[in-house]
Amino acid sequence: MRALVKTQAGPGLELIDVPEPECGPSDVKIRVLRAGLCGTDLHLEQWDDWAASTVQTPMTIGHEFYGEVVEVGANVERVKVGDRVSGEGHLVCGICRNCRAGRRHLCINTIGVGVNRDGAFADYVVIPATNAWTQPADLDPDLGAIFDPLGNATHTALQWPVVGEDVVVTGAGPIGVMAVAIARHAGARRIVVTDMSESRLALATAAGADLAVNVASGGTLADAQRELGMLEGFDIGLEMSGAPRAVEDMLANLNHGARVAMLGLPKDPYPIDWGRVITHMITIRGIYGREMFETWYLMGSMLATSAKLREAVQSVITHRFPAEEWARGFEVARSGDCGKVVLDWS
Repeated sequence: MRALVKTQAGPGLELIDVPEPECGPSDVKIRVLRAGLCGTDLHLEQWDDWAASTVQTPMTIGHEFYGEVVEVGANVERVKVGDRVSGEGHLVCGICRNCRAGRRHLCINTIGVGVNRDGAFADYVVIPATNAWTQPADLDPDLGAIFDPLGNATHTALQWPVVGEDVVVTGAGPIGVMAVAIARHAGARRIVVTDMSESRLALATAAGADLAVNVASGGTLADAQRELGMLEGFDIGLEMSGAPRAVEDMLANLNHGARVAMLGLPKDPYPIDWGRVITHMITIRGIYGREMFETWYLMGSMLATSAKLREAVQSVITHRFPAEEWARGFEVARSGDCGKVVLDWS
């Protein structure tokens, strides 16, 4: 089968023929139809320090995907051949304290599809049946391929109640844009988003943001508050950028008692004004991945009941390439002048 593989340490990937993965007794084998390109994949392709310290080569990469089940293991009951599924890319141990308490997203032994084991940039991928999320038969494959990042956005945006609240989203990448759509769907009053890319800010506006602030052009959240006539700071902060300046600007413009969910991963450690956090009684919570599987239920329910939300979420997909043109997809994703990039493996 075809697979996009990190064949050796160092920059680059190769689309090569590899043996099809074998389906274990508790696994499902999936024919990949679509796969989303994630920032993690860019790190793996470029082979930065994180990639070099994490990945054992050779490794088929890719963890955002949608496909058709073609084989199920002998112990599998709830998933059947022919089902269309998305995949939860975090595999957990099932025996640590958090797993046994039902908090699988906090498993200390988590491994990642496409990072620690062969992934979904391939014709076929094998995952535990418990990680396969069965989708409606009529779901658009492109939408099915981005349930992983949509889960990140959902987990972050719904970490705090947003009904009637003023929300700021720092970072208008694909996950930030989807978080805007979810916050709007969930009843936020005002939504302001910041970024350095006009094209991404335009996506966020189309997804439901009231105001888009280009910080590269000197825009600030203080300016946004004045423009919107806000007398107090933002109630909810959703940090999607991993940029220290974005976090600093957010914290400086939050109301007392505000709550922050932080998903964006920074490249390096950076200082925070803890005096402000303490005296303003700001709550900060780190977010990683999705709650397994409460976030998936929320995603499915929201999309099933709101055509407007489905349209807003799917609008984040700006580029589609056949699998053979994966290099073009990576080039577009690296440019930052795009939304979500999807590879067609069908």
